Amino acid sequence: MRYSKVSRVALGELRSLFPDDEYVDDPDLLQPYGRDASTLFSLPEAVVKPRSVDQIVRLVKLAEKYHFPITPRGMGTGLAGGAVPVCGGVVVSFEKMNRVLELDEENFLIRVEPGIVNGDVKIEVEKRGLFYPPDPASFETCSIGGNVATNAGGPRCVKYGTTRDYVLSLEAVLPSGDLVKTGARTRKSVVGYDMTGLITGSEGTLAIITSATLRLIHLPFPADTILALAPDLESAMMSVSGILGSRILPSVIEFMDGRCLELVKEPLPFRFEENAVALLVEIDDPPELRHGLLERLANIFEKHGVNEIILATDSAKRSSLWEIRRMISLTIERSHELYIPEDVVVPLASIAAFVKELPFFEREYDLTIYTFGHAGDGNIHLNITASASLEKTRLEEGIRHILRRVVEFGGSISGEHGIGYVKKNYIDLEVSKRSLELQRGLKRLFDPKNILNPGKIFHQHDLE
Repeated sequence: MRYSKVSRVALGELRSLFPDDEYVDDPDLLQPYGRDASTLFSLPEAVVKPRSVDQIVRLVKLAEKYHFPITPRGMGTGLAGGAVPVCGGVVVSFEKMNRVLELDEENFLIRVEPGIVNGDVKIEVEKRGLFYPPDPASFETCSIGGNVATNAGGPRCVKYGTTRDYVLSLEAVLPSGDLVKTGARTRKSVVGYDMTGLITGSEGTLAIITSATLRLIHLPFPADTILALAPDLESAMMSVSGILGSRILPSVIEFMDGRCLELVKEPLPFRFEENAVALLVEIDDPPELRHGLLERLANIFEKHGVNEIILATDSAKRSSLWEIRRMISLTIERSHELYIPEDVVVPLASIAAFVKELPFFEREYDLTIYTFGHAGDGNIHLNITASASLEKTRLEEGIRHILRRVVEFGGSISGEHGIGYVKKNYIDLEVSKRSLELQRGLKRLFDPKNILNPGKIFHQHDLE
């Protein structure tokens, strides 16, 4: 499906709808809106920054009338190219729709506009002793709209779940320009199809989210953080299985392999061998239970050969340990010519077996792979690096082989980042032909002219 450039007539109508501070067409000022946190780049023809739902409704009707593509954009922190306007057209940026519309403490919910930053929601509700758990790594800069669009996760998923578990209802504009409300303000609702669940995780391809009503919980107690050093991956994963099998439910169980540790070894408070794996574990249970839980954790670690344990019970020490974890991705990206972040998921019992196979792929395809991630839910971040001279087809062949193996383990090719543009060549590894046909049919039903975030999840020719 081809799109012509946005006509002068259409641009004129856009200019009348969006005042100067809400409209951008200067090529230099458009540059930041042509990329996200992936390596993908494509320049839009214009950017609009609505402040109201009515503006979005009218924008979509213009796009439907003149057949130009719209790409919804939160804060541009995605890693799969989901907010990159690969077909040109107009980017709708939600940076000015960032308000809290309602905070209902009695019913434990908050209603927000899509451009509000995840971390700002956390700050606002924590003032009232409430908590919004989803915490993607970019929570200080990513938007709620983007989180809903990708069903974002984060380290706390092991205990608290993903974004979808906290979205009660949505207000959204369909590609027809119709405004719809989905779901309910209650914890339970089984009336009709789950439209809220369908739009959540649809990556802006079915509707433009204009507000989200989110479920809140009581603010947990301040966490204790444990950094444990295991001699090898098997010992680390046996420790994780032992923790979860002992009815202890940490709020976080992260792991970092020895290659990652080597990158950030200077601030580490211990020495380690080549095959070492670090575990970062947090518990936020009531204080009266902590002593017993920490003793049980220590016994589990000791049983599986974990020989270094550091406990951080104050915020400064916790921050220093988390800073080590946060430094890894940035250091990997800066240290290599070619960097491809993948986020796969395998069954918990298969983490060690899968990671043990990665050296084969490194040798076979001239790759270097750093692994860290959420050990408590099997979500492994594969940070694939290579020389810039590696042929693109060879690189893609290697990634496809790795992802195929993930699926053979009973896993998923994406746990958090989504498919977007950069992973759509691999979706057939996991999703059956018939299921893909049904999903493409849903896209056609919602968006028959394919104006909403085209080029994402599915290939254009598959929707014609």
